[in-house]
Amino acid sequence: MSDDAANSVTLRFLAAPMDVGHSGSVDAGTVLEWVDKAAYAAAVGWAKAYCVTAYVGNIHFTDPVNSGDMVEVTSTIVYTGRSSMHIHTVVSSRDPKGGPETMHSQCMVIFVAVGPDGKPIPVPQFAPSTAAEIEQRDHALARIEVREQIVNAMNAQEYTDAGTAERVVLRFMASPTDVNWGGKVHGGIVMKWIDEAAYVCASRYCGMDAVAVFSGGVRFYRPLLIGHVVEVEARLVYTGAKGMHIAVHVRSGDPKSRVMNLTTYCLTVMVARDETGTAVPVPAWEPVSDEDKKLHAHARELLEIRGRAPGNRLPDHLQKLAGS
Repeated sequence: MSDDAANSVTLRFLAAPMDVGHSGSVDAGTVLEWVDKAAYAAAVGWAKAYCVTAYVGNIHFTDPVNSGDMVEVTSTIVYTGRSSMHIHTVVSSRDPKGGPETMHSQCMVIFVAVGPDGKPIPVPQFAPSTAAEIEQRDHALARIEVREQIVNAMNAQEYTDAGTAERVVLRFMASPTDVNWGGKVHGGIVMKWIDEAAYVCASRYCGMDAVAVFSGGVRFYRPLLIGHVVEVEARLVYTGAKGMHIAVHVRSGDPKSRVMNLTTYCLTVMVARDETGTAVPVPAWEPVSDEDKKLHAHARELLEIRGRAPGNRLPDHLQKLAGS
């Protein structure tokens, strides 16, 4: 690890064979785990206090990361609120024997500093001093309203047994190996679970291997505790030409109680791949129930909101995959 500046942290390591998942390369969930770790290091270093993941913005997965690649994850604080830190994170990799470095993905991560009682505490304010820092700060500020629109749109949806789309639920116990430095399950592990559930849902629907190309609006509502029962529900809500939009909810609760609380929610876009790894068309899903139709419209609404983000344009691959 290196500290390039007071507000920036870079993690460098080799992608290990154990990082390779169902896709044959490093899965999106593992990349998200790396993102969370680097952003956590930047947040704690800045706040000098324990920090929790609050939100992970849109992240697009392009070229695969392979076992043996030299990986670099750089997290830079670009804006601070009273207790929050907006952290721009970039993941890149290259062959350690040489060759060009490729930018694989980038996103905005928001961490909140908390005290011993778990309540938010103030953080030092970041003051941009260069043109590049000011531009990044302005970009973070411009996305606040868009993020609120996305969160409000997500919160307005209902997911009940009235839905008829493909759905899977994974259930297990949060184990001590999932713990972070504050004694809770860290956000990276939760995002890995989200990717796994989305993969199962998408693969069952299309009958082929599937990989994530996009995750958006990963919202963390409350901490997930070691020893709690975890329920990860993934449901298909929309299909495009090749993309399958999967809504994923993570809930948890004390095994001695029947109460399950929502901890995390996001929307992931998966694509089907043939034996050569090429993205291929998937069967179109037609909504049946009223709930199906509302969630189908919701997925389209999220695409439109993200497409309107200041200084942001949906990548061509996502527009084509998501388009009808």
